[in-house]
Amino acid sequence: MIEYRVEGPVARITLNRPEKRNAIHPSMIQEMGRALERARVDETVRVVLLSGAGPDFCAGMDIALLRETADSGVLEHLQLASSLGDLFRALRRHPRPVIAAVTGRALGGGAGIAMSCDVILAAESAQFGYPEVKIGFVPAIVMSMLRRSVGEKKAFDLLTSAEPVSAREALALGLVTRVYPEAGFPAAVAAYASALAEKSPSAIRLTKQLLYQIDGMGFDAAIDAGVQINAIGRMTEDARRGFERFVKK
Repeated sequence: MIEYRVEGPVARITLNRPEKRNAIHPSMIQEMGRALERARVDETVRVVLLSGAGPDFCAGMDIALLRETADSGVLEHLQLASSLGDLFRALRRHPRPVIAAVTGRALGGGAGIAMSCDVILAAESAQFGYPEVKIGFVPAIVMSMLRRSVGEKKAFDLLTSAEPVSAREALALGLVTRVYPEAGFPAAVAAYASALAEKSPSAIRLTKQLLYQIDGMGFDAAIDAGVQINAIGRMTEDARRGFERFVKK
């Protein structure tokens, strides 16, 4: 259900259930967790690139599975929900920058996977949506990421209208990072990943750590956290080499 390969400094993780529009299955969640761990411990990896096989990125939770498990007990439901929440956390807390390359549809939990990444690069064909309420379900776990990307009024509209938005609309809302034409999308994604991989790994890691650490903090606490990371950043080998290069110019 997952393909994993490393190409130079980029670890490529591909959701590989195209016949199911890469719908989320417990086995897929487990395999993604293992792939993210492989990328974490591989010191040659500087960027993680996540994409979907076939025309769609991810259609969300496997509805057939949800139907089959509808009569399970609360503990079983909690376990499945927790595994998805843990995947979102793993993406957000990964020490490498994680890029979601989205073509076609990213719906429900699929949109959640994309939003848990640090960067979303979308093709013109991409659509993002939260259709859960159409089937009497709640877009509960993805709400945390959506609320951090758009204002609460727009978040409510997206969650309750359950209508998808285009890549360009998502860009205007702040849901995605960049949108590229369909024809040149693979090349544009590769170029973005390559450029990011050339940046200082320690600087990127500390930047990502601080960005999410200060989320929800008050002003003074955020400044204090920034002071600590600033001090740590000065002591890294990458920073020392960068200071030296700058002085020699």
